[in-house]
Amino acid sequence: MGVVRVRDGRVGRRGVTRVVGITVGTGSPEGANSAYLLPERGVVVDPGPPGDEAWSALGEGIRAAGCELDAVDHVVVTHWHADHTGLAPRLARAADATIHMHARDAPLLASYEQARAERLERDAAALRRWGVPEATVEAVIEGDTPSPFPAETAVESHVDGDEVAGGRLLHTPGHTAGHAALAFDGHLFVGDCLLPTYTPNVGGSDTRLANPLGAYLASVTRLERRIEECEFHPGHGETLALPDRIDRIRAHHEERTRRVSERVATRERATPWDVASDLFGELRGLHVKFGAGEAAAHLAYLREEGYVAEADGEVAVYEHRRPYEASGE
Repeated sequence: MGVVRVRDGRVGRRGVTRVVGITVGTGSPEGANSAYLLPERGVVVDPGPPGDEAWSALGEGIRAAGCELDAVDHVVVTHWHADHTGLAPRLARAADATIHMHARDAPLLASYEQARAERLERDAAALRRWGVPEATVEAVIEGDTPSPFPAETAVESHVDGDEVAGGRLLHTPGHTAGHAALAFDGHLFVGDCLLPTYTPNVGGSDTRLANPLGAYLASVTRLERRIEECEFHPGHGETLALPDRIDRIRAHHEERTRRVSERVATRERATPWDVASDLFGELRGLHVKFGAGEAAAHLAYLREEGYVAEADGEVAVYEHRRPYEASGE
């Protein structure tokens, strides 16, 4: 059975909002997924990964909170990754509920078959542009296994600021292009934007963003402004030590940006794959995309800030311009 955690309700404009955290799924680098049930509102946030074991844990958690599946009216998913969307179609069918996502990520579930084919092409093109060897690109794409989703799923798409299931959607891109948080009566469900022990990947986790690190840091700042008014609920784990966790995330990216800048300065000219190989050593499987993408994200950030220049060409090659100076935030 999934671990069920009942948080004390907070009084909001709709009265007391009770939040039930349900641990579903295991095995990801971030740790077990945290699904959230708002029993009196008929809302589930991030139901968890696909599979019968996770489905059983989710159902048991919902029943332990005194609800049945048909009490769920809305399924809000913070982003398109399968460990968060995995059970959304199954739950929506069982409960006759509506799935809600940000418009940038919604097609990756709504039109899964077509969107997955487009994503694989996009990912392969990004890997080649980052300088990843062709044989390695082919291995990564071949190793990308499909999720057990329908070819099409009904999803209601939203933009920043929309009222969703009685809450408010906040666009928080970076980890994915359409990552979103849900603010609901003093509670803030932040998905993978902020995690208690793991810094989410930027760059390789979604290859659609031109400056994913810049977008991610802006999203962190946006959420930070709500620390005093909201209790934060992460997509993995139970609690967030704020503001200390945000300070650690920023420090992590400051240090990595500095190291990336130093690697380009040492080489004078470098591709993201060069930098990733220097920083992380030999990369295989999904780590190729995550490692090269992380390097590419930091290089794009350095380019936007004028620390490196990008040469024209099919492969992204960066040249050192000036030493990186930490922002001091």
